[in-house]
Amino acid sequence: MLTKLKAQPADKILALMAMYREDPRPTKIDLGVGVYKNAEGVTPVMRAVKEAERRLVEEQTTKAYVALAGDPAYSDAMIGLVLGETVARDRIAAVATPGGTGAVRQAFELIKNTSPDATVWVSNPTWPNHVSILNYLGMNHTAYRYFDGETRGVDFDGMMEDLSEAKAGDVVLLHGCCHNPTGANLNLTQWQAVVDLLNEKGLVPMIDIAYQGFGDGLEEDAAATRLVASSVPELLIAGSCSKNFGVYRERTGILMAISEQADNTAVTQGNLNHLNRQNYSFPPDHGARVVTTILTDDALRADWAAELEDTRLGMLALREGLASELQRLSGSDRFGFLAQHRGMFSQLGTTPDMVERLRAEHGIYMVSDSRLNIAGLNAHTVPILAKAIVETGI
Repeated sequence: MLTKLKAQPADKILALMAMYREDPRPTKIDLGVGVYKNAEGVTPVMRAVKEAERRLVEEQTTKAYVALAGDPAYSDAMIGLVLGETVARDRIAAVATPGGTGAVRQAFELIKNTSPDATVWVSNPTWPNHVSILNYLGMNHTAYRYFDGETRGVDFDGMMEDLSEAKAGDVVLLHGCCHNPTGANLNLTQWQAVVDLLNEKGLVPMIDIAYQGFGDGLEEDAAATRLVASSVPELLIAGSCSKNFGVYRERTGILMAISEQADNTAVTQGNLNHLNRQNYSFPPDHGARVVTTILTDDALRADWAAELEDTRLGMLALREGLASELQRLSGSDRFGFLAQHRGMFSQLGTTPDMVERLRAEHGIYMVSDSRLNIAGLNAHTVPILAKAIVETGI
């Protein structure tokens, strides 16, 4: 059997990481990996996370399995964080998942089981694993225009024109905030127009929200998801705690499914539980317990929110500093979009050849689609990157 296996394509980001490690140049900069790093290049353990873990070590009395859906307190805490009081709790089914990726996978499985003929519409571009999982599951999918390569903003007219071709029952995958990989986001007026189109066409929205708190603030970053949730009959939400709690390796995610009527929630919950059982039985619990401990303790929550806000403001300062330095060196405002984007990422909108030149000539490592991780910069490397971009002719 094993001799029949075929080699899988190398992961581009992992290959990029290997090249970076082998590069001897002292001025090299890694902007490819999708994790937050502080000015020292470290992905830190947040203060509130450390304290929550200390309490768990002292107070936890068992490592027995949790329920198929995970700890109900975790679901309640995350629903409150993402949705607030927008939707009645009795309309929401939820399960803990192994990270946001697990939530996306379970959502796609649910779609495939219930609406096998539906097409999943994904933004062009989107997080590559969205398309990879859809392909692996053999699901119908197509892209809608999203990123304008000229303005480096959202091609909203193109997006709406493409989505107008969707059929009733199709699923539209949307990024709740901090679009990955572009950093370009819809404003609330545009979100309302999307909601109107979803309802007019009978489309089912699915929101992937992985960066709440990294854009404009915890409440602000949830606003679009809450608008959709309050305006459509059904909604799937894949959430992740990897970034805003910094618990990447703990694999802490959640899938929420909002039904139009509360009397359908039990059946939906049963189906989500069943999917968990088929894929991994019981979800990871440690990260979920940490998150629950933080969100249900006023002091820990306040400290977590304060540190997250410092992180957000730090990334915003790097964006503004890079845009300002590029304006100074180029004498042009064409890089102003960097200060307007939100989250960890921005897409420069240049060619793979130019990205390769940045690597070969300047030791700047980023994904070939020109996505750069703003959190990979610091005050010292911002001018180095700006100079490299201008000298490369981007």
